[in-house]
Amino acid sequence: MKTLFSPFSKKQFAGLRAGDEVLISGELLTARDAAHKKLFELLRSGKKLPVSLKDQIVYYVGPTPAKKGEVIGSAGPTTSSRMDKYAPELMRAGLLGMIGKGKRSSEVRDAIIKNKAVYFSTVGGAGAYLSKKIKSSKIIAYPELGTEAVRRIEVRDFPAVVAIDAKGRAIKGFVG
Repeated sequence: MKTLFSPFSKKQFAGLRAGDEVLISGELLTARDAAHKKLFELLRSGKKLPVSLKDQIVYYVGPTPAKKGEVIGSAGPTTSSRMDKYAPELMRAGLLGMIGKGKRSSEVRDAIIKNKAVYFSTVGGAGAYLSKKIKSSKIIAYPELGTEAVRRIEVRDFPAVVAIDAKGRAIKGFVG
């Protein structure tokens, strides 16, 4: 098991290999389909993003509302392939890592190699468990999107597996 701490860097990710189990601690961004589309459109039009993507990891999640006394509601990963049309452009803007579930397109794998990024996968259906790894959560962009708003979360010992490493090596079934 490897441990990763923010701030993240290409150097830190260079030693990771597909299949490595990791625990991630530090700040992550969250975003899903609607937020990805807005970020993509801003990049395509040459406008400034509401948040820097440089050396960030984005967790593909739309958490449920928090119950009283909790930081966040259930926070399980969403299907990553829905972000495939946006991911290469976001990596060009500095995005270093993505966490989700399921396979990615060959275009995303090519962008991962080109940008020396990493795709991590975490367990679907474990949203209640994963939410316990989130220590703080704050909406930082697109509050009108509700659960799909961009958040900055702090995680401690967040479990994931390297599904596609910076050299494009992938766990079987994660590219297609």
